[in-house]
Amino acid sequence: VQLVESGGGLVQPGGPLRLSCAASGLTVSSYGMSWYRQAPGKEREWVARISSTGGNTMYADSVKGRFAISRNNAKNTVCLQMNSLKAEDTAVYYCYWSTYWGQGTQVTVSS
Repeated sequence: VQLVESGGGLVQPGGPLRLSCAASGLTVSSYGMSWYRQAPGKEREWVARISSTGGNTMYADSVKGRFAISRNNAKNTVCLQMNSLKAEDTAVYYCYWSTYWGQGTQVTVSS
């Protein structure tokens, strides 16, 4: 199994950014998938999850209403649409399934 995140970068406060997680060795439509993040000096924290069936989604309170997790079954990817970004959203964002982590993608929110 391999998870490869992309889409990170530098964005101004209030701006949007869309992260993608390309999976190989598993079919994302068959499993629940999650995004986590780790800010400098802090522990890794859960951000969002999409269930394996029905597309049910859950979010950490800190991102609820601003972030949206989704799947693209045709591309076998999981995406995280991030809107109204804040400085405190600055972190390395990781895709997660079972015991597998991606390498992470850096998101920096700064003016």
